[in-house]
Amino acid sequence: MDAAMSEQQGAGNKLKWLWLAVLVIILDLGTKAMATAMLTYGDPVPIIPMFNLTLLHNTGAAFSFLAGADGWQRWFFVTLALVVSGVLIYWLKNLHRHETWTAVAIVLILGGALGNVYDRVVHGYVVDFLHLYWRDWHFPAFNLADTAITIGAAMMILDMFRKPADSDGDAKRSD
Repeated sequence: MDAAMSEQQGAGNKLKWLWLAVLVIILDLGTKAMATAMLTYGDPVPIIPMFNLTLLHNTGAAFSFLAGADGWQRWFFVTLALVVSGVLIYWLKNLHRHETWTAVAIVLILGGALGNVYDRVVHGYVVDFLHLYWRDWHFPAFNLADTAITIGAAMMILDMFRKPADSDGDAKRSD
């Protein structure tokens, strides 16, 4: 009984990681505001070889997917991100005490998703400004929210290889 209650309390403690999502949102929105204030739209500012700051507005999703659509994609992506955020919070709330890696991955994705949702709701587009390139090849511009989402997703993928499949591991732990 005490072990089950302790595990349940430990699961609820995963919500403590929400501070990291809030930090991602603050850093993302802050850097987007600075980029908007300090950069001229579409005018690259070289920082180091292969990296510019270039202010761009993305009305689509990753890699400007659906950017050329008639505007419906704005609310579609807002709704999708809010639904996914709800699922992520539910997942986070139900994690076990030992699943810290997964908790961090979830809140990175959550913070990035909500940072981009803010842009879509307020501006109608996502502010991008980080621009990597190699000679004539240019990676689509991105922002800190995109970076947090990518790191969180990579952590989840790595986690699949990091731990063995757990078919009845939970049953063994509660013994």
